[in-house]
Amino acid sequence: MNDKIEVADIHLRQPTVADGAGMWRVVKESGVLDLNSSYLYLLMARDFARTCVVAEHAGDIVGFVTGYRRPDRPEAAFLWQVGVLARAQGLGLGKRLVAAFLRAPGCQGATVLETTITPDNAASRALFRAIARDLGTGCEVGPCFRAADFPEAGHEDEELFEIGPYSPENLQTLTY
Repeated sequence: MNDKIEVADIHLRQPTVADGAGMWRVVKESGVLDLNSSYLYLLMARDFARTCVVAEHAGDIVGFVTGYRRPDRPEAAFLWQVGVLARAQGLGLGKRLVAAFLRAPGCQGATVLETTITPDNAASRALFRAIARDLGTGCEVGPCFRAADFPEAGHEDEELFEIGPYSPENLQTLTY
């Protein structure tokens, strides 16, 4: 397999069930994201494909984003995970995936982007602040889940990032 990846060779699209295993592998190989059951990624690819995006290179999944619309807050699109393999990092793929998520069919009509980020994840914090800046809107950070809420020891707090409001016109400014 060629380790060299060119941006032009990465195709973004909605996932299918066949992509669930690749999404799980991206998380496992990243070593930094919470690795959930492979079954969950299959469900996301099947039941939430309209709010998920995969990045494919030469038939392999090299990145993805998962999310959903909040049932109790339909104006909010919640982005759950962004994963990019090490060999595809440094190409702006994270930003491209977030932009594709916001434009995904299941996110149409949303005006707020939500995600949670741990306090020590400087890269994700910078990514989402840049997205807010590029959308020309605010980024509010507040509590969401405390470390004590998690059943396993060692999980950090998860802070809620709320970006918005934004409009369809704002989404057009995301040209990456």
